[in-house]
Amino acid sequence: MTVRRLTAGRGHALRAVTRAGASMAALMLALLAAEAGAQGQADGPGTGASAARPASEPDLAQMQDDGSDVVVTGTRIVRDGFQAPTPLTVVSEAEIQNSSPTNNLADFINQIPSVAGSTRPANSRLAISSGLAGINALNLRALGEIRTLVLLDGRRTVASSVTGLVDINTFPQALVKSVEIVTGGASAAYGSDAVAGVVNFVLDKKYEGLKVTADSGITSRGDGNNYSFSVAGGTSFGSEGRGHVLLSAELAHRDGIFAVDRDWNFTGRVRMTNPANATGLVNNGQPQYLIRTPVGVANATPGGIILNSSGGVANRLRGLYFGPGGSVNQFQYGAFNSPALGGTNAPSLTQGGDWQLNDSGRRIGLDADDDRRGVFGRVSYELADWISVFAEGAYNWQKTLFNAGPNVSTTTTLRGDNAYLINTLGASRLAGITSVTIGTTAADLPYRQNNSSRDVQRYALGAEGDFQWFGNKAIWNVYGQYGEMNAHEQLRNIMNTTRMANANDAVFAPAGNALGVAAGTIVCRSTLTAPTNGCLPLNRLGIGVADPAAVDYVLGDPYRDQKLKQTVAGANLSVTPFSTWAGPVSVAVGGEYRREEVSGSVPAEFRTGWSVGNFLPTFGSYNVKEAYLETVVPLGAGVEFNGAVRGTDYSTSGYVTTWKAGATWQPIEDIRFRVTRSRDIRAPNLNELFASGTSRTNTLTDPRDGRTGVTFRETTTGNPNLRPEKADSTSVGVILQPRFVPGFSLSVDGFLIELKDAIGQFFAQDIINRCYEGRQEFCAAFEKDPTGDRELFFRASPFNFAQQRVRGIDIDATYRLPMERLFAGSDDNLTLHGLATRYIDNITNSGVPGNIPVDIVGQNGGGGLPKWIYRASATYDADAFAITATGRGISSGTYGNNYIVCSTDCPVGRPAAIVSQFPTIDNNDISGAFYFDLNLTTKIDVGGEAKGEVFFNVTNLFDADPILLPETGLAANSTYSDLLGRAFRVGIRLRTR
Repeated sequence: MTVRRLTAGRGHALRAVTRAGASMAALMLALLAAEAGAQGQADGPGTGASAARPASEPDLAQMQDDGSDVVVTGTRIVRDGFQAPTPLTVVSEAEIQNSSPTNNLADFINQIPSVAGSTRPANSRLAISSGLAGINALNLRALGEIRTLVLLDGRRTVASSVTGLVDINTFPQALVKSVEIVTGGASAAYGSDAVAGVVNFVLDKKYEGLKVTADSGITSRGDGNNYSFSVAGGTSFGSEGRGHVLLSAELAHRDGIFAVDRDWNFTGRVRMTNPANATGLVNNGQPQYLIRTPVGVANATPGGIILNSSGGVANRLRGLYFGPGGSVNQFQYGAFNSPALGGTNAPSLTQGGDWQLNDSGRRIGLDADDDRRGVFGRVSYELADWISVFAEGAYNWQKTLFNAGPNVSTTTTLRGDNAYLINTLGASRLAGITSVTIGTTAADLPYRQNNSSRDVQRYALGAEGDFQWFGNKAIWNVYGQYGEMNAHEQLRNIMNTTRMANANDAVFAPAGNALGVAAGTIVCRSTLTAPTNGCLPLNRLGIGVADPAAVDYVLGDPYRDQKLKQTVAGANLSVTPFSTWAGPVSVAVGGEYRREEVSGSVPAEFRTGWSVGNFLPTFGSYNVKEAYLETVVPLGAGVEFNGAVRGTDYSTSGYVTTWKAGATWQPIEDIRFRVTRSRDIRAPNLNELFASGTSRTNTLTDPRDGRTGVTFRETTTGNPNLRPEKADSTSVGVILQPRFVPGFSLSVDGFLIELKDAIGQFFAQDIINRCYEGRQEFCAAFEKDPTGDRELFFRASPFNFAQQRVRGIDIDATYRLPMERLFAGSDDNLTLHGLATRYIDNITNSGVPGNIPVDIVGQNGGGGLPKWIYRASATYDADAFAITATGRGISSGTYGNNYIVCSTDCPVGRPAAIVSQFPTIDNNDISGAFYFDLNLTTKIDVGGEAKGEVFFNVTNLFDADPILLPETGLAANSTYSDLLGRAFRVGIRLRTR
C-alpha cells in the first residue's frame, strides 16, 4: 500500500533546512504542550507505486484527469493551491489494487493506523441481536463508528443499521478512484457525526472505457473460499460528448468458517480466580486472578455435567458427565480449580485433568458466509458551459450467515424424578436426590446462527457547474437524494426459554393419563395438565440422545424487519470574491436539509421469551436544517487562515453551533506547519432516541455474594431527551519535504479530542457492580425478574453523562527512488512507505462518583487500543511487473489496564469498590502482532488498446498467530488480529483504458 499524504510542494535544493528540520519536533511539541499537553494529530503521507512523487493539494488536479475541479475532503473551498490545515490522507485506486488484501475495500482501509477498532464481520459475529452482522463500518481514532462520518462523493448515504452505521459494502467498489480520510475538525464543513473525522469515497464519474476484475482466494487450511467479480463501464454521448453514462455491477461471496480448528485456540492459557483470595479482600497479599495453563472450562461439557445436587448427601453426584449415547463418566478435575473443589459451587475452571473436554471454544465461527450483489448507474449531461445535470441510482443486497456459538445452558436444573435422569443414572444412584444442576454446551442442539439480509437503495438528482463571478471561477452544486435500507434480521436455532423449561421437565406418564399414552412413556410434565400444549420431552444427558422433533420444538427463528429512510437536499457554492495585498480570499457557503426515519415490524411470538433476540420494532424520525460558511484568508509571510462556522437545528434537541479555525505556515518551500482547533458534534441517532425496548438475556457475576452464572433479563429503551455530544479538537502538525533529499516526505501530526456530554449507558454487569459499590441510583435500575424466567431484571437507557479524551501522534514517511538514478535508462521505481499512529490517551470518564477513569491505550485485551498501530511497505514498480511487500501490526500491551500486577505482595485492606474496579493479577502481559504480506502483479498482453494484469497475493505469509488472550472460548483479539492465518488470492484485471 502507498497512502498519499497531502503535503506542501517540493523544491530542488535547500540551504539550512537541516537546522529547520531539527527544530521541527521541538516546535510541534511546544505547540501541543500549550494545548493541554496534547501531542499530535493523525493522518499519513506517502506516495504510491503509480505516483511520480508525494502528493500535494495541487497534485489532486493532476490525479483527476477528467479536467474537472477537485473538491478536497475536509474543506468546501475549491481553489488552486489551497492547502487545508486539517490533515488529509488520500488513497488512490492504484494503491489499493497494488495490495489486493481481500475482495473487500474495507479490509484495506482498516489497515491505515488512524482507522482503529472498526466493526467488521470478524468482530461482530457474536452480536447477534444488534443487526450489525456483515456490516463493514469505519472507526477513526477508536472513538466509535458512530462518530465517524462516511460520505460517498461528498454526500451522506443512508445507514445500514439503526445506530447510523454506513456500510461501505454498499458503495460501487469498482468505481472508487480514491478514498480521502480527514481526521478531526470536520463538523463545521460536513455536519454532525464527524467528531473523529470524515472518510469520503470518491467515484471516477468521468470514466471512459470498460474494466473487468475477477479474483478468488482461500486460506492455507483449505477453508475460507471466496471470490468476487466486477464490471464497470463508461462512455460519452450526445453533441460534443456532453453526456456521460456510467454503469457498474459486482458480486462477491465468502464461504463461512464455522468452527475454530486453529492450533492457537488450544493453548489453554486462561485467567483463573485465585481461590485463596477470590474477593481481593483477604489480607494475605495474594492476587485475585492467576494466569495458568493448561486450563479449561469445568462447569459445562458437550453432553452435560452434574454441577450440584440437592437431597441426600450434598453434591455426591458432582462431576458425573454424559458422553455419546448417554454414557456416564467421571470428570477428572485437575490439581488447581477455580473456585476450589468442594465448595458450595462447582468449579468453573480447572487446570489439568479433563480441561479440554469443553468444546464451546471450538464451536464458534471464525468467518461469515457472505453474499453481496450491487449495481450502480449514473448519467449526466452538460446543458450549457455553466450547468450539468445528473441522476444516480444504486441498489445493493447482502445476506450473511454466521455461527454465533453453541446454545450454552450452564444452569439447567432437573428434578430428581426426571425420566431421562432415572434412565441414565438408575433409581438407586438417585436415592434421596431431589434435583441436579446440569452444565452443558448442548452438542445435540445446532449452533445459533445469524442469517440476516439487507438491501440498500440510493437515488440522487442534481445539478452542478461553474461560472465567472468577481472575475474568478465560482463552483456550485445542488442535489436531492433519497436512501432506503430494508433489513431482515433473522436469527436461527434460538432457544425458547419457556419451551426449553417444559421439555427439560420430562417424567414417566402415570397410568390412566389424559394423553392416552402407555404408562411409563416419557412425556413433558406440563402436558399432563395441558395435553394440547405441544411439548415434546428433551433428553439433555449425553451426545446423540436428543429427539430431533424435540429439538425443533425448543428452538425457533426469531426475526425483525426494519426500514430506514433518509431524505437529503443540499446546495453549495465556492467563490473567490476579492483579493487582499496577501492574496485571494475564498468563501464557501451552503445549506442542507436531512430527515432520518426508522420503522419496523416484529411478530408477536418473537418479542419475548427467547434466550437472545426478543426484538421489538422501533419507530421514530427527526429532521435537521443547517447552513455553513467557510473562508480562506491569506495573511502574508506564508501564513493562511482557514475558518468555518455551521449552524444546525435538530427537531429533537434544538440548535447547536460548530466551528473550525486553522492556519498553515510555510516559511520556506520545504517545510510547512499547520494547526486546527474546532468544535464538533454528534447528534443522537435513531436507536438512541427511539429504541422500543431491545431485550436480551445472559448471565453475570453477582458481586454481592460472588455467585457466577446468575441469569438476567435486560431491556434497553431509547431516550428522546438526549442532547448532541460536543467535542473540542486540536491538531498540530508539520510536513517536511527537503529538496536535498528528492523523493522524501515526512509528516508528523498530533491530535487531541476532548468529548463531553457523550451518550452512553451502563449494562447489567456494570449496573450491579456500581450498586455493590454503594451507588443507590444503580440499585434502582434492577430487581428480581417479575416474569420468573430469569433471576434478575435490568433496565438500561442511554443518556449524556460521559467524557472522553483521545490523544496521539501520527507519523507518515515516504521515500521514492527512481531507479534511473542508479541505472541509466531505467523506468523502474522503488517506493518505501511507513505509516504509524502512537495512541497516547483514550480515557472515558463515566461521571459516576468514585468510578476512576481508566486509560485503554496499551490494552490489547477486549475493548482496548494498542499503543502503536503501524504499516510499512516497499514497492518495486517496473514496466512489466510490480512487487509490494508489507509489514503491519500492533505493539504488545496488557490484558487490562485496570489490573494491578503482583504475586505475593499484593495490596491489602482496600475498599470493596476499589477491589472491584482494580483487581490484582499475577501476569498482565499480552503480546503484539506482526503480519507480512506479499503482492505480485504482472502485466499481460490482451491485444489492441486493452490492458491486463494478473495478480497473486499472500496475506500473513508466515502464518503468524493472532493476539492471544487468556480466555476460554475464542482466545484471540478479533479486532486487531488476523484470525484466518495464511491466505492466498489470485485474480485478473482487464480494462480498455
